[in-house]
Amino acid sequence: MQVIRARDFTGRSAWDALSIERIDDATVRLHWTDQPYRWHINDGPEVFAVLDGRVDMHVRTAGGEQVLHLESGDIFLAEPGDEHVAHPLGEARILVIEQAGSE
Repeated sequence: MQVIRARDFTGRSAWDALSIERIDDATVRLHWTDQPYRWHINDGPEVFAVLDGRVDMHVRTAGGEQVLHLESGDIFLAEPGDEHVAHPLGEARILVIEQAGSE
């Protein structure tokens, strides 16, 4: 057994991750960041849970670009093919569950 205190985790650089577990073909990782990621599309679904901080999730749809404001406790689900990029507002800690090997 293990207890992980998300607020205590700090990476050395943006999007550093603590690998928590691999469940079948999915990884569970805790990310720390203070910088935006990059636009990307996952091969499979991605569960993105903000544990600490705030994140603006930019998404592209047929209607254009949209920004979703995520607070601590909010969960964003990206389906395969959803183009998105996370922009933290200051420091943020995010739990990401996704297919192993996804970006």
